Amino acid sequence: MNHPQRRFDPGRRRFIGQCCAAVGATGMLSTLAQLRLIGAVASPANGPTPPRAGALPPDYKALVCLFLSGGNDANNMVVPFDSAGYAGYAAGRGTLALPRAQLLGLAPRTGDGREWALHSSLDAGVSGATGAGLKSLFDSGKMALLGNVGTLVVPTTKAQYAARSVPLPPQLFSHNDQQVEWQSSLPDRPFATGWGGRLADLTNAFNSNASISMSISLNGQNAFQVGREVVQFGMNPGGAVALTSSRGATASGTNLASIRARAQGDLLALPNANLFETAFAGITAGAISDSAMLSEVLAAPPPFTTAFSTSSLGQQLQMIARLIAVAPQLGLKRQIFFARVGGWDLHDQQLGAHANLFADVSANVAALYQATVELGCAGQVTTFTASDFGRTYNTNGDGSDHGWGSHHFVVGGAVKGGQIYGRMPDLTIRGPDDSGTRGSWIPTTSVDEYSATLARWFGVSATEMPVVLPNIGRFANPDLGFMNA
Repeated sequence: MNHPQRRFDPGRRRFIGQCCAAVGATGMLSTLAQLRLIGAVASPANGPTPPRAGALPPDYKALVCLFLSGGNDANNMVVPFDSAGYAGYAAGRGTLALPRAQLLGLAPRTGDGREWALHSSLDAGVSGATGAGLKSLFDSGKMALLGNVGTLVVPTTKAQYAARSVPLPPQLFSHNDQQVEWQSSLPDRPFATGWGGRLADLTNAFNSNASISMSISLNGQNAFQVGREVVQFGMNPGGAVALTSSRGATASGTNLASIRARAQGDLLALPNANLFETAFAGITAGAISDSAMLSEVLAAPPPFTTAFSTSSLGQQLQMIARLIAVAPQLGLKRQIFFARVGGWDLHDQQLGAHANLFADVSANVAALYQATVELGCAGQVTTFTASDFGRTYNTNGDGSDHGWGSHHFVVGGAVKGGQIYGRMPDLTIRGPDDSGTRGSWIPTTSVDEYSATLARWFGVSATEMPVVLPNIGRFANPDLGFMNA
């Protein structure tokens, strides 16, 4: 089904921007943003028939950002495994140290002479059985690890940090600030757009017949997907969000919900002299139309049998798999997704909660990968993690506190997996990589370098890269090498 590209028309966007300026209302901008994120009435039973499903085109690609909200303690995600390294780890982490016998040893294809292992929960599958999670994907070359990534304005050494001789990311240990800086990759300027939004703006031309936004959030508004032309579309893990007053509406129904839906449509179609009312009505009508169409497309059973857990994350990633499957029906050759799981701000009672979080992530990220295998697009979908920051290496007694650099993972058929990229830190408190006295690692890989490697795979050329990541020229490695072309 072809739908007018209302949301992506630059003239329309300029008009709405002029409306906002005319009324001088930040409240209007908030209202319009919320309208972009609402769904609409259930799809009409007698409405237009959606396009038939088809195989994903060979040039299709999708990025899935999995945000670990609260600050993941990656010091217990990737753990020293050789005898000397583990002894130092046990001494440095204290009560947070994991038993060596429970760790999952890694055999990266190259290394720095140290041995590493994963947390024991990182090979959990949906059924709870081991051998079906992230560790298995690493071993099979479908997952890569990135060492000590974080927000940086410029490359920074310990001496420079101590002397404050280079600009530093503001509010380094603040959740809100660091979430925005991670998702925007612009720590040295006011937030306006996210790097995922700029990536969507640049690559939306691939979607020549799109009927819905290429940027879809399964967990509310986020800075990552804020663009100037492409606007994030919000969904629930269960599908398109419905206006409560119109649930169960059909095009010709006589029930109250159907009557309300038709009345809403009639009101929105009325001519308005007021610029705010015109913009409000147009965007609301567009959201209703888009959501109804999406509900219709998703009404068919998913074309894969891979099971996901019933957790919030499991349901988010299952819906992402379904949206990938219907991309041809939506006219999309590029998609950017955002999922989020909270609970990582573990200042106390960390060990048990952290293990449960890792098991949830392992099982459902592996399930998403397996679903893409079923769909025949494993090499066209890449999932990557992001988080506020790392955690302190030493403990506060029962948990860890806000840190800086952290480790992350990337999963997909195009990933050059089975390897650790970047440089793992020297895990010595007050050592050469510690920004203070508790093991808060100064990042040796910037968010820009991490993001640029993903953007390059997504189709951004070297000359276009500064559009997506304006600070990338300050760093030495715009391609970290963990993605196949």
